[in-house]
Amino acid sequence: MPATHDVKYHPLSLADSAAVESLLDDAFGLDRHSRTAYRIREGMSVIPALSFAAFDGKTLIGTLQSWPAALDTLPMVLVGPVAVVPGLQRGGIGRAMMTALVETKARDPLVMIGDPEYYGRFFGFSADATQGWTVPGPVEQRRLLCRYDGVLPATGLLGPRVAALAPL
Repeated sequence: MPATHDVKYHPLSLADSAAVESLLDDAFGLDRHSRTAYRIREGMSVIPALSFAAFDGKTLIGTLQSWPAALDTLPMVLVGPVAVVPGLQRGGIGRAMMTALVETKARDPLVMIGDPEYYGRFFGFSADATQGWTVPGPVEQRRLLCRYDGVLPATGLLGPRVAALAPL
């Protein structure tokens, strides 16, 4: 953590939604809505128990969102975006939120589009099980990552979790 900041972590629900959107714009750009991850979670709402916010005082400086997703009919949790104010990146804020997520021991597989070297090294995510999966948009297959101790299907379409599937 940056020594000059008094970072506190809370549920994402305590963050102002406009501040979250502004932070995401700053971290990922205004064109972020065209990314494949947005198609995977289309029509879904964040999972409150698996979504976090980082504050420096009353200022939002980081967010981690988790979304209901499914590989065909297998419930999953789509992790991301993980965003930190650009000037504070690499200070441990995103890592602390990811650690909090992993420690929740979510029962469904965690899946994300991210850097395999970082998320694999620190959080146990891997592209080993995802090579035969498809998504509703372009993806660099090595960046489609999953964290799960059980057996996963070798193929399938990753997309929004439909209402007929078991709730979280």
